[in-house]
Amino acid sequence: MFNTVAGKKVAVLGFAFKKDTGDTRETPAIDVCRGLLGDKAVLSIYDPQVTEEQVRRDLAMNKFDWDHPRHLQPVGETAGQQVLGVAPDAYEAARDAHAVCILTEWDEFRSLDYIRMYDAMQKPAFVFDGSNIVDPEKLREIGFIVYSIGKLLDHWLRDTPAVA
Repeated sequence: MFNTVAGKKVAVLGFAFKKDTGDTRETPAIDVCRGLLGDKAVLSIYDPQVTEEQVRRDLAMNKFDWDHPRHLQPVGETAGQQVLGVAPDAYEAARDAHAVCILTEWDEFRSLDYIRMYDAMQKPAFVFDGSNIVDPEKLREIGFIVYSIGKLLDHWLRDTPAVA
């Protein structure tokens, strides 16, 4: 994203450890979100089964604090300052975002109207598919710059010094 995410809105789709659950214990989304927040990105998070309270609690915890009984878990907002909130749907999360990160393989993310999403985003618009659930070529046809695990990079990115 042109060497920085500072001040850029990133829509995080999926926060649960896996689809069809609200369980966030050991979810990689916590580390991804913390990394983005550490680089001063602004996050908007959507997950069909994870509440805003849980997202904020998870981002405020030290690693493995979730292993303690709930009444001993921290409740502060140390990491939640740049989280805009938990959006009611994926489209709201992506509105005015510079990028979308798909972190949980929810079935609904396969069938989103990505044209609608692209139209509501900042340009250039990026998709980072950490669950390998979308068709990168279809998204590129819409206009997205796509990074998908195990898939080829956009043709103009392949020869850049940062990638080589």
